[in-house]
Amino acid sequence: MNGIRRLTLCIDYIEERLDSEINTEDLTAIFCTSKFHLLRTFHMLTGFTLVEYIRNRRLTIAAQELFSQEAKIIDVALKYGYETPESFSKAFQKFHGIRPSEVKKLGKRIKAFPPLSFQIIVKGDEGMDYKIVEKPAFHVIGKGMKVTTRYDENFKRIPEFWQEVNNSETGTLLKNLASSLGMLGICMDFTPDQDSFTYLIGVEKGDHLVPDGMEEKEVPSTTWAVFDVVGSMPDAIQNMTKRIYSEWFPATNYKHAGTAEIEVYPPQKNDPFSVDYKTQIWVPITKG
Repeated sequence: MNGIRRLTLCIDYIEERLDSEINTEDLTAIFCTSKFHLLRTFHMLTGFTLVEYIRNRRLTIAAQELFSQEAKIIDVALKYGYETPESFSKAFQKFHGIRPSEVKKLGKRIKAFPPLSFQIIVKGDEGMDYKIVEKPAFHVIGKGMKVTTRYDENFKRIPEFWQEVNNSETGTLLKNLASSLGMLGICMDFTPDQDSFTYLIGVEKGDHLVPDGMEEKEVPSTTWAVFDVVGSMPDAIQNMTKRIYSEWFPATNYKHAGTAEIEVYPPQKNDPFSVDYKTQIWVPITKG
């Protein structure tokens, strides 16, 4: 329940400061994780980025003040973080569908975006099999790219990257070098200010030399929550990733360790698009 409590405290913090500065570092401390993983968890769980949520709440309260009080548009704009009435009016119209000056006109509708609340829902229709694994630090080799989480771009770009690598000499070489663990898709080197990270397709290095055109990375010694995934790629692994953030983390006493996440694709004969294709997600964790 610690995850649910921390999320609720984050929402309380935001509500208390809608008309003043909201410090992401304070929210990170409340949630007890890195900034990147706070933003990612919030988006996974709510479907909104943190910035979108705060903006929607502020515009909701701003409309209520303009309707019920003799408030000037410029004062309300400045109060809720807009530098000019013009920028406020543009955001207000995009959200509510009307200009701030039209709020009190009869027949005009305004939107209400209520504060979020969180609860654990026991569904019982899908399992989330996992185990806790301790693994010492190890090195990987492979090919990486930078990808952003904005607008779920990572869920689109990563499958395309897999297709590019699998159809290249790099993919053939990696498959030949793969250990018993198999091919790996690794999310690492997170850059919170840009909502981005490096996604590396690779294998355990072992005693291999680093081939030309590839790079070597270290995955630190970590405690992992390992989730079994069965289903057609990429939907099965993407859906499980979302469930880990939206269901498992909020319902447990674990928090994300802030280091690399790994998708494990063991050697198998099944087509990756078959319904019985088996993979794993390795999530680095610490006790909350």
